[in-house]
Amino acid sequence: MLFKIVHIAAFVSSVAAHMAMIDPCVRFNPNCAPKPQLPAGVADYDSSIKNPIPYDGPVFKSNIPWPEPVASWTAGESVTVKFQPGGAGHGGGHCQFAISYDNGKTSAIVHKVMQHCFFNGPSKDNEAEVLEYTFKLPADVPAASNAQFIWVWTNAIGNRELYTGIADISIESSGKSTSYSGQATIFPNHEGYDTIPEFGGDYTTGLSLYDNAPNVTISSSGYTAEQPSKLKPTSSSGKNGNMSSASSETSSVSPSPKASVSHIIHSAASSSSTGSDSATPSSTVPSAKPTSNQGTAGGCEPGSLQCNDDGSGFRICTWGKWSDDFTCAMGTVCKASGASSVYCGWP
Repeated sequence: MLFKIVHIAAFVSSVAAHMAMIDPCVRFNPNCAPKPQLPAGVADYDSSIKNPIPYDGPVFKSNIPWPEPVASWTAGESVTVKFQPGGAGHGGGHCQFAISYDNGKTSAIVHKVMQHCFFNGPSKDNEAEVLEYTFKLPADVPAASNAQFIWVWTNAIGNRELYTGIADISIESSGKSTSYSGQATIFPNHEGYDTIPEFGGDYTTGLSLYDNAPNVTISSSGYTAEQPSKLKPTSSSGKNGNMSSASSETSSVSPSPKASVSHIIHSAASSSSTGSDSATPSSTVPSAKPTSNQGTAGGCEPGSLQCNDDGSGFRICTWGKWSDDFTCAMGTVCKASGASSVYCGWP
């Protein structure tokens, strides 16, 4: 009996610790060294950083950036991506590495590791063998002080899951490119996308989804913080994995991953001292399109939030500028929670 208990405990421990990118440090990963400072309004680091992405949840754990880029890369030069040791690699699988300039809404692939990600070949092991990948950043990736690097992994063995990470980086370039075209990032095993079955020893499983992903063009013109509601792919064509209704080789719009609401709105339960605000109504996730507030004058601290003038919504400070206003759900109003955070609750 003792052997069985020890064996089960070891198995539970191994499956509980999945993979997490530590360099560049994904948003609010507590295991990076050095550990970046949290932005204003974010209470703590994400202790669930290694957990898979919920099937019907946002594809990234947060859409609030680090206060400063966590890495500085140069177009055309080699970069190294590192993962935390001791993670469960689930026998490998398919990894995508991508660049975005609009907070992850649109991203283009710059490197892929298909079939055996985290391993040197076919494997039934759970603990990852390969923890670093070095590749050359494309020379025509545009320069930007506020780009995002994205990692997406579909595991070979185990429950059909999706793992992602998004890190804030800056990119330098001696060229004058203002856009980059490549395959769009796809998110298998997630709502709106095809599910890749367990490989069962066949490491070609699901490859057609990646091969048939549409092309996308991303631009370094910057972004205004996207509405923090669930954004679904524009369409799914089923087994071939194409995620765009466009038939042309190049599309200026990619499937829209679901922007995260985590780290944006604090629940009324944790921030209110009155009985009437003791729980956040289910409708407090902001809805509808942001009203125009782009280019609000005055600097601000990245990650800070503030209610708009009439209390109908709020805005987010991204890279020193206030975003457009995000509207609170019907029947709720924006309320301050400390100096730099807000939530939407009952009046």
